[in-house]
Amino acid sequence: MDITSNTIAVIAGGASGLGAAAAAGLSDAGARTVLLDMNADAGIAHAAALNGLFIKTDVSDPASVSAAMAEIAKQMGTVHIAVNCAGIAPAAKTVSKGVAHDPALFAKVIGINLIGTFNVASHCAALMSANDPLDEDGTRGVVINTASVAAYEGQVGQVAYAASKAGVAGLTLPMARDMASLGVRVCAIAPGLFKTPMLEGLPQEVQDSLGAQVPFPSRLGHAKEYAHLVRHIVENPMLNGEVIRLDGAIRMAPR
Repeated sequence: MDITSNTIAVIAGGASGLGAAAAAGLSDAGARTVLLDMNADAGIAHAAALNGLFIKTDVSDPASVSAAMAEIAKQMGTVHIAVNCAGIAPAAKTVSKGVAHDPALFAKVIGINLIGTFNVASHCAALMSANDPLDEDGTRGVVINTASVAAYEGQVGQVAYAASKAGVAGLTLPMARDMASLGVRVCAIAPGLFKTPMLEGLPQEVQDSLGAQVPFPSRLGHAKEYAHLVRHIVENPMLNGEVIRLDGAIRMAPR
């Protein structure tokens, strides 16, 4: 699918990190961007820099997502690209000091990372399905979700996060099959260790140690490299139903 000035791209979690980079990359390619996030200050600022639109949205709340989609339909008309980057990654073991994992925290992680991804993806796909075909293949839209290498090699303390990201990986193929007859492609990216706000808060020596674990290139990934893959997925019509690891060949150890 070609990206033009008529392309509408919705980025959940677009105020910072991978989502902000994806929004900037799609904007640079010519798309008009809509950022969904809970961080209004950062979201408004980034949307303004991209000449885009910000809508404060709780992706885990279906009513909030539905309201955002109504606003997008009103202001933009439709959606052509959806990128799901909203997520949290608290650390907690299944049992710690004899106490079971907080079920409310587990549910919160699933609610934002997995159910939130589903909410945005399904609502955007519904809008996409009404689009006129954009190319000779009949493409009407592209959905890109964000999984993680933790979906496959979750570490100690990542039981909730790994479960949520494994869910994102698992819904990719059936969602692509669901939407195939309507001309909507669905892929997921599974990033490894990236220099995002979650990691930038760590001491530099810790960041360097983590980067050294990556076989090649031996460093943390840059958010713009995630954004490059987002754009490639949009523009490559044969990428569909796939979870793509973007990780420098790392395979995570237990710790």
